[in-house]
This record gives sequence, C-alpha cells and structure tokens, in this order.
Amino acid sequence: MAQSLPMPTRQHRGVLAPVVGLVALGVCGLVVLGLVGRSVGAGAVVVGALCALLPVGPVVAAFLWIDRWEPEPPRMLLVAFLWGACFAALSALLINSSAALAADQLLGRGRGDLLGATIIAPFVEEALKGLFLVGLLVFRRREFDGIVDGIVYAGLVAAGFAFTENILYIGRAFAEHAAASQNGGVLAVLLLRGVFSPFAHPLFTAMTGIGAGIAATTRSPVRRVLAVLGGYLLAVVLHALWNSSATLYGGGVFIGVYGFVMVPIFLGMVTLVVWQRRREQRIVADQLPGFAQAGWIAPSEVQLLASLAGRRGWRAAVKQRSGKHAARAVADYQAAVTELAFLRSRISRGSVQDNAQQRHEERLVALTRARARAVGMPDALTAAWRRQPPPGWRPPPPTHPPMPVPGHGGPPGPRTPGPPWGGAPGGRPRPGPATYPPHQGRPPYPAGPPPTGRPPAGRPPAGPHPGASPYPGAAGPPPDGPAR
Repeated sequence: MAQSLPMPTRQHRGVLAPVVGLVALGVCGLVVLGLVGRSVGAGAVVVGALCALLPVGPVVAAFLWIDRWEPEPPRMLLVAFLWGACFAALSALLINSSAALAADQLLGRGRGDLLGATIIAPFVEEALKGLFLVGLLVFRRREFDGIVDGIVYAGLVAAGFAFTENILYIGRAFAEHAAASQNGGVLAVLLLRGVFSPFAHPLFTAMTGIGAGIAATTRSPVRRVLAVLGGYLLAVVLHALWNSSATLYGGGVFIGVYGFVMVPIFLGMVTLVVWQRRREQRIVADQLPGFAQAGWIAPSEVQLLASLAGRRGWRAAVKQRSGKHAARAVADYQAAVTELAFLRSRISRGSVQDNAQQRHEERLVALTRARARAVGMPDALTAAWRRQPPPGWRPPPPTHPPMPVPGHGGPPGPRTPGPPWGGAPGGRPRPGPATYPPHQGRPPYPAGPPPTGRPPAGRPPAGPHPGASPYPGAAGPPPDGPAR
C-alpha cells in the first residue's frame, strides 16, 4: 500500500530557511577568501585576518552595548555580520572590479581605479550593505523598533564588511612589503584602518540605518521610501568624501576631512545614540506602573526594571545565588517587558495599526511565559522582594489594561467601555490621559493600588511580592518560597 510522503511543515521550513541562508553566506565567505588568497597569497591572508581581528572586536562590542535596552535576537545580529563579511564583500569585490575594468576600457587606462574609489565603490558598497536593512524592513519589520535598532544592524553589517576589507588591504600590504623586506606597510595600514578609522564603514552605513529606523516608525509609504533613500544617499556622500580625500590631491586633504568632517559627524552619532537610549528608558519607565497595576509585573519590580543599572544588578544577584540559567530567565523576562513597553508606546503614537491588537496579545503572551519561567527558577524573582507578604495574602486576578489609543502618547487612563482601541463612542479616539481600570468589587492590592507614577528614589514601591505569579490560576508564592 503506497504511503504519501510527509509534506514539510511550517516549522520545518522555519528551520530550513535560516540554515540555507547561513550555508549560502558561508559559501560566499569561502569564495571571498579564495579570491583574496589568489591575489595576495595564503600567508598574506592569514596575517591580514589576524590583524583584522584586532579592531573588529571593540567595534562589535560597541554596537552590542548600544543594544542593551532591547537586545536583538543573537542569530539576527550574527546574520547581519555575516551578510557584510561574506555576501556584501564578495558582491562588492566582483562589481567594483568589473566596473573598474569597464571604466579603463571606456575612459582610458588608470581611470578605472580613480572612478572605482571615488564613485563606484560608495554607491555599490552602501547599496549592498543597506540591502540587509531593507530586507529586515520588508520581511522582519517587527525587529525594528526605531533608530537605535537601525544603527545596531547597520553597524554590525558594516563591521563585517570592514573585517573582510581589512583582510584584503592588510594582506596586500604584507605581500608588497614582504617582497621588499619591509614591515612598516602592514603597521601603517593597521593603524590607519584599525586605530584611527575603525568606525568609518559603520558610520557611513549608520546613515542608512537611521533612515530605516525612521521608516519603521512612520505610517506613510512615501515617507518610508524617502527615509531609506535619504539615509542611503547620505551614506554614499560620506563614503565618497572619505575615499576621495585619500585618493585625490595625493591625499593632502585627508587630515582636514578626517578632523573637520568625520570626527564631528561621529560625535554627533554618539550624541544621537545616547539621546535615543535615554528616550527608550523613559518609554519603559512610563509604562511600568501600568504594567504593575495590571498584574503583569510586581510593583516591587518597577524600580529594578526602570534602569539598566537596576536590571544588571538584579541579574548579577540572581546569577550569584542561583546560577546562570536563572539569570538567563530573568534577562528574558526583562527583555519581554521592554518589548511590550515599546510596542504599546508605538501603538499610542499611531505608528502601528496593522495587526496591532494581535501583536499586542503576542507580546503579552510572551511576557506571561517569560515571567512564568522566571518564577520557576529558584530565587529568580526574590531580588525584587522588598518585604514579606501579609499572612494569608493571595494575589488578585489581573486586570488587562485597554489597548493604547493610536495617536495619543503617554500612559493610558480612565476610559468608558468602548472598542478595543479605547476610542470614545462614535469611533473617534477620546483625548486625554488614561489609567488602568480598577478591579471590580475589591481593591487591586491589599494595601491599596500601586503608585501610578515612578517610585520615589531610594524607596521601592509597596505591593505584592514578585515571587507570586500575577496570572489567572496562581495562588500564593512560588514553590521555592521566600528568599533564603
């Protein structure tokens, strides 16, 4: 009796696609190494790779530091780096070389290298690096929460690209100067590319990342296209200016461009990142009191979740007392809180409308599961336990806050029953702040409702202990009991 062959399920396809993508990027990387090795020699490739490792570590670490409030999926960050190091580098090598040869044939010998460095390379390389960001916007738009995410992904793509490019340039310098029994060329290239300008490529591509971050937070399709295109053109201009300063006029204008153009832009980028990180902190801090009153988090966790220092200290205490698995569970819980806070903020600003309610429920379920895993870890949540719960205390059933009103910033407030979006009768959003509705028939917490604003500095808010699950069906503290 013939049996039908099993059809691939959606889950299998979800595993197969990343594997195929990683294999393809690996093949691109091998081809790049083969081409570079054929050009400069295997020994030069080894020297170039070892030297290129020196600047790539601090650059990647800097972008991971930027990404601390809402860490992106590690696999996506890895794919971003590999995209730049493998696919973008290989494609740029082939396209730039072909275009330079064509320019030599059309414009005369020697013109190809000049046009390749000043015009062709900036357009081609920034397009290939920016293609990854466009792909995220089209296929993984949920990975983008704003400008910071765009800068992080752009920086890692560019760091991978610069890593491969450094192998080529340092390896070429080694091959050329080894034949002349000189070693100063490798050191000069390493200092120029690894010490004085390790953030050159990330700075260029960050312009495209900023455009992608703006596009992710706007509803207008025209503005999205213009934001990405404007960021790309700005990246091309900076890249072309950088290459031209080192190529034209014997490199005599390089120092001026470096000191009066690139350094100020880099400092401006640092300022933008710091401002955006503080803005993200304010978004999370403004959402936390409502989360606590809804029962999604414990009130005593508000202060710990409102700052990176509080989160870091919480994880460190849990890791010391209960091990790295418990600390990982707390980190996942913290990330889930941040993701839901960001989503609710974007919904309230009107940046998310398509499937907003579904996405809200998905993030809420993710938060519920993350907290359940953290509750199941020994002592994972007792770092936020500020006092013993009252004898016989049981958590009340949670109240689900209404969906944020699109187009109205700030935390939600008292509202009459209406549509899920919290609009007033007649379908129009009702202006004004909103609060989370109280529990019916009894106060939401034994000692009254938790504070609606930020907790006072140096004093934790009153409320139930965080060890008790705030979800339906929970009763009392977790099996592990209070802190020991």
